[in-house]
Amino acid sequence: MINESTRSPSLAGKVAIITGSGRGIGRHIALKLAAEGAAIVVNDIDADAMHETVDEITVAGGRCVGVAGSVTDPSFAQTFVDTAVRELGGLHIIVNNAGYTWDDVLQRTSDEQWESMLDVHATAPFRLLRAAQPVISAAARRERETGTSVCRKVVNVSSLAGMAGNPGQAGYSAGKAAVLGLTKTVAKEWGRYNVTVNAVAFGLIDTRLVAPVEERTTVQVGSRSVPIGVNPALLASVAQSVPLARVGLPQEAAGAVYLLCTPESDYITGHTLTCSGGLQG
Repeated sequence: MINESTRSPSLAGKVAIITGSGRGIGRHIALKLAAEGAAIVVNDIDADAMHETVDEITVAGGRCVGVAGSVTDPSFAQTFVDTAVRELGGLHIIVNNAGYTWDDVLQRTSDEQWESMLDVHATAPFRLLRAAQPVISAAARRERETGTSVCRKVVNVSSLAGMAGNPGQAGYSAGKAAVLGLTKTVAKEWGRYNVTVNAVAFGLIDTRLVAPVEERTTVQVGSRSVPIGVNPALLASVAQSVPLARVGLPQEAAGAVYLLCTPESDYITGHTLTCSGGLQG
């Protein structure tokens, strides 16, 4: 019988960078990966939220640093990658999690809304992976020369909206669909580096994005406060269509990402894992 108290952390020695990890699903991903031994670079557009996650991990004995800022800033990706290498000594896991919704029906969706959704959900992950490529390819070359084998991981966060569409979410759905295409392409390109590249498509998860709309929750995007949330009656109706008859917890969402970061998933790549309680969109 295995003694769980003496089990080695599954991600010991790994360095993970996680966008949008100051709160919500991203925060729980950071906490989960840190609990399993990974050193973490936390990011959030809200510096206070970022510092709270960094502090929680470090107080628990983990190694963690933070990079505040927007993933849509053209200089962000290089800074994020460089911080991992400089401060924590490497790069093994990339989680593209940052994102938000800015909803309206098609005819009322502005160019700004559309472009914002593509920027955060498709362009930002593309830039981060592009910035990471030289680090990953150089590490893979060194490992081949020394006869060692290290499997690195990329997990891109998508949504059922990106797989099946969703009324009122043309931009969000398009951005989340784009990241699925990016995932499949990079999986084919980076296999030679011993990197697995997968996506997790979330359904209804209990975060700010599905808060009751009357709570007037907003996300700050530059100088603009973008309202988020859903009609509670609509949310209750949709939740009843979930086979598990409830929304998911952020901890459960983080668990799905963690699965694709473990050694047990080393031969899974180019795959999209749905974490939706059985809802198919």
